[in-house]
Amino acid sequence: MKVNISIRLILLAVPLLVLSACHDLLDEPAENRAFTEQTDYTISDNMILPLIGMYADFYDHEWENFPLLSVRGDDVNAGGLGDQQDYANTDNFSYNKDYWMYNSLWQNYYGDIFNAHSAMDQIGKYKEYATNKALADQYIAEVKVMRSFYLFHLARVWGEILIPESFDPSALLVADLKNKDEVMNHIVAQMGEAIPDLPSMHPNERTDIKGGITKYTALAIQALANLELKNYQGVADATSQIISSGEYALEPDYYNLFKIPGKLNRENLLEFQYSDFGSGTGTNKAYLYAFFGPQGWTPKVTGAGDGWGFYEPSLKYIKFMLGRGETVRLETSVIFTNRGIAKIKEDPNYATLPAWITNTTRSGDRFNDYARAMFASGKHYLPSDQLTPGRTDYGTNKNFTCIRYAEILLMHAEALSRGATSSSLSAVAAVNLVRQRAGLSQLASVTADAVMDEKYAELAMEWGTRYFDMVRLGNTGALSYDGRTFSVDKTFLPYPQNQVDLLPPLQGK
Repeated sequence: MKVNISIRLILLAVPLLVLSACHDLLDEPAENRAFTEQTDYTISDNMILPLIGMYADFYDHEWENFPLLSVRGDDVNAGGLGDQQDYANTDNFSYNKDYWMYNSLWQNYYGDIFNAHSAMDQIGKYKEYATNKALADQYIAEVKVMRSFYLFHLARVWGEILIPESFDPSALLVADLKNKDEVMNHIVAQMGEAIPDLPSMHPNERTDIKGGITKYTALAIQALANLELKNYQGVADATSQIISSGEYALEPDYYNLFKIPGKLNRENLLEFQYSDFGSGTGTNKAYLYAFFGPQGWTPKVTGAGDGWGFYEPSLKYIKFMLGRGETVRLETSVIFTNRGIAKIKEDPNYATLPAWITNTTRSGDRFNDYARAMFASGKHYLPSDQLTPGRTDYGTNKNFTCIRYAEILLMHAEALSRGATSSSLSAVAAVNLVRQRAGLSQLASVTADAVMDEKYAELAMEWGTRYFDMVRLGNTGALSYDGRTFSVDKTFLPYPQNQVDLLPPLQGK
């Protein structure tokens, strides 16, 4: 967590440090790296080091970023009765510009964007002497994808943002704000530059950086940006290339897709990678999943730690899934407590529930009643028996999924249902692939509304997809539920006051 770090530290920071070995670099805190005047750019074997450093930044994803990005949809609630009241208020569309999470997300992502520019600059210096200049172009393209990932999320959260064009943060003092469409067009163009230089393979096929960015990662981000622009033909063009590549397929085991067996799965186009290196002690690179975990449970493996209870699938989502006859997707996405089950049954329409809905997962972990929530996110749950013996932190060693092939298929289907064309796959075929994996009946045809229902069912609790879809489509009535009232003036978060005080372009906004 970087609550008290001022952007002034970023303004004073120097770019990344070349260390002696790629593997060591991945293990070093990103803020401890800086290039020096003694760097020998003629050593071509070291050209990968700035890239490895950038991946270390990318995977060192602060825990507070994701919850803030994703909490406002009707698929998820902030857990209550905690010490993060402004987080809960954000879920209810009541925003506090002084809330530390807002400032932290802004700072974290802009800090990484500046690191991205520094890495590209350093790779460019190596390129001057490199015999394999195409490899330098690939490395720069990978960094461009990471940079665009940050810009994409910043623009969806704040609308108008600043687009750094160098590693000098002082440029933000005089930069012009760009509206969301301008940012998305910038991302589309950046991915257009990056795609030709990236390897055409699945991330798990890379041998230099296992699970690293490929051409299809860039196409996915280009598709996401075009979706925000409502450029549905652009979405279809990008998703068609991913589909036609044959590199991706839906994982049949939906339950384990989000757990240890799902690491670097064929379905995943992008994931933050973590590891305890197969050891119960020593180095452990991990995401802080405690945020999503229950405050109390009886794990199958005695001693496995619990969590904070701040991320809860909504009752609205659960009833939506029950009404569709969902099984494996509901079981995987939602973990029930007895209190939550009783709450569902208060509705006469759901007084009788399927026998498989219990407070004990198929993996044998029992989720006891706890104060902050009635349900927990199964997509951020790791069964205690999948922990490496000796490790006890909730969810540790689990990767964090960013973009899945299921989302590609559903973006593709949505684009076609809104008028785009493609020869790679029909909209109904794309939707039916996703439904088949979920154990649902096949559809003879699909409408745009049917696709959005499928996205709701498939992508709940993932990256705020539901919230941003409803905002994009003007279907904001869906966001007013369980006492919440959404209005269009609540679409974007206010700029963090700390940043307004420092950055003239934000003042008066």
